[in-house]
Amino acid sequence: MKHVIAFDVSMGKSYMVIYNGLKKCIYEAEIKHTKPEFEKLRARIDELIEGYEDQPYIVFESTGVYSQLERFMRDNYYSYCLLNPLEAKKQCDALRIHKTDKSDAHQLALTHFSVSRRETNGTDTLFQQLKSLSRFYSELDDELSVTRSRMHKVIQLTFPELEKLFTIKSDLFLNIVQLFPHPDFVQGLSKTIIKNKIRANTNKNISGAMAEKKAIALIEASQQSYPAVSSSDVLCEQQRSYARRYQELLQQKEQCINDMVQLAEKRSEYKVILSFPGIGPNTAVRLIAEIGDIHRFENNKQLNAYAGIDIRRFQSGKTYFKDKINKRGNKHLRKLLFLIIQNMIKQRRYGRNHIVEYYDKLKTQPYNKCHKVASIACVNKLLKNIFFLISHNMNYDYGLASKS
Repeated sequence: MKHVIAFDVSMGKSYMVIYNGLKKCIYEAEIKHTKPEFEKLRARIDELIEGYEDQPYIVFESTGVYSQLERFMRDNYYSYCLLNPLEAKKQCDALRIHKTDKSDAHQLALTHFSVSRRETNGTDTLFQQLKSLSRFYSELDDELSVTRSRMHKVIQLTFPELEKLFTIKSDLFLNIVQLFPHPDFVQGLSKTIIKNKIRANTNKNISGAMAEKKAIALIEASQQSYPAVSSSDVLCEQQRSYARRYQELLQQKEQCINDMVQLAEKRSEYKVILSFPGIGPNTAVRLIAEIGDIHRFENNKQLNAYAGIDIRRFQSGKTYFKDKINKRGNKHLRKLLFLIIQNMIKQRRYGRNHIVEYYDKLKTQPYNKCHKVASIACVNKLLKNIFFLISHNMNYDYGLASKS
């Protein structure tokens, strides 16, 4: 067997061990995540490659933010085994617990002689870029929800009638909130001035009659409104700030999806996923980002396990627990898949979808499954179809899918 190089990665440094084919440690040391140290590491790996005409096995855990080592492997085109921390723990667990950085590195190396692990070739960074953008999109969405809640709370104190006059989340509403955070800012202005402001602050071609109607309603609301604070209160300025931030977040989300689409269009699976009814560009690119390279999975069961929807079953003696999904996989992917199924159910009127028909079947007798159970079963079916169609480079076809 080839040499094995194992790393236990921590912040700013790693503990490295090298084992030969006879399972004997021939080198161990701590390396810092600096350019000079990585140059020494590259020289040591290249020396092993030249001496044995084969690259040694390289193994380490996925460490999230401490990813300098992974970048080093990608930049130098080394194949490596990147382990999920839970997977590594199960493989390295012993009866006697003795955990240190040094012992972890030795355990990773020794178990590599007896455990089959999939190698990664990190030459393509497209999926990593997509995943980073997808997570950034989720962060923006979370911040958007918080900002929306804060804006709603403040507007109830400054000018609550605005939420009834305009569509919340629209650019017009957000612009009006910034112009007139308090009814006192409306009073004293003519209908024509307010109408022109409304027309100037919307991206849509709103008609003069509609703008005038909104202006009249705004004036009437300002005359009837009795807010909890005065127009000089600091909450008015806070309301403007929240509205501006909300607009920025919406623009950033849109730009994020546009960047993801530009990257995903290079992949054939983008068109395949986009062919499913109920899946648009937004959902398609995020799905590709969270799944990554689907060709690394040997079958759809591995894809299910990665998403965390594989069945968790427990039985011991006369004790039986109800079957549940594992929830040990990618929680972002699992949440996205569940939302996709809900969108498909809502958009059933736009076209036939065999996954929605499967949902309806599970909801009727004799199955009569609850909504969540039926939805997860549909997620399983969706992943199975995605894996098959991408593997065979085929677009979704209801006629073929409904017969399977």
